[in-house]
Amino acid sequence: MAFKTRITEMLGIEHPIVQGGMQNVGYAEMASAVSNAGGLGLLTALTQPSPDALREEIERCRAMTDKPFGVNLTVFPTINPPDYAGYAQAIIDGGVKVVETAGTQAVREIWDMLKPHGITILHKCTAVRHALSAEKAGCDVISIDGFECAGHPGEDDIPGLILIPAAADKVKIPILASGGFGDGRGLVAALSLGADGINMGTRFCATREAPIHDNVKQAYVDNDERGSFLIFRSLKNTARVGKSAVSEEVVRRLERPGATFADVKELVAGAAGKQVLDTGDLSKGVFWAGMVQGLIHDIPTCQELMDRVVGEAEEIVRGRLQAMLS
Repeated sequence: MAFKTRITEMLGIEHPIVQGGMQNVGYAEMASAVSNAGGLGLLTALTQPSPDALREEIERCRAMTDKPFGVNLTVFPTINPPDYAGYAQAIIDGGVKVVETAGTQAVREIWDMLKPHGITILHKCTAVRHALSAEKAGCDVISIDGFECAGHPGEDDIPGLILIPAAADKVKIPILASGGFGDGRGLVAALSLGADGINMGTRFCATREAPIHDNVKQAYVDNDERGSFLIFRSLKNTARVGKSAVSEEVVRRLERPGATFADVKELVAGAAGKQVLDTGDLSKGVFWAGMVQGLIHDIPTCQELMDRVVGEAEEIVRGRLQAMLS
């Protein structure tokens, strides 16, 4: 059995499951493994040091899968922005047909570059009002991020159980449910709440093919649902990261009166986070992780994980739920 939804139809994939476009994780090894397993794998544009490097990574991924894959391009508020237009052009030149975007309003300039080339835009939002705005501006799919998610859950603190159906009530284009998904129960729940598929980030990090150190993968298994910290709350840029001595120290420092980003800059730097993923030394920095860690108990291949999620979902729909109908 396969779940046929607006997402599978629009993206040309077998299962309504999309991999999160994660910094320093979205390499060809990760994206191709998810795509080969029937989902949509995503390369992460800004993981590559330049647009030319992204061109090479797109070609590398294409050599590893003949299935659809996409690219994530996140526009960050920063003093010295990367060459976003260059990365977008690399995506166009590479013939990629699906792009996940996130970030500031400036991302719409990227949409203007991509749309004339028939590229499908998935845009990540953490609020219904932002989703409606993105829909009006012409994106094709909304990825709605609940408070449970790794990364930046926004400042409204609305969990998926409320946010997903609230978005589905108002948004007319397809919706991906994101934040807290890792098994078949979550897939069925998301579809029941009005979504057309799910986005999994943290769960795909704990797979064999994920290009990160085994120590980090084991941390996802060892942590439970309480195994994450919210940092940057006082700076109005909330982020959810894995529980560790470093993230505890970040929280402690930012709780001081008058604390600023400078007080934790060296602990949360992107280069430090990359060191964690590369070396497995959790004392080097922070690593992204969602509440879904409480549902992660092993490190399967992407194919094993995909088969399990879809199989569990089918069993729930055909078995448990069907049996409850009188």
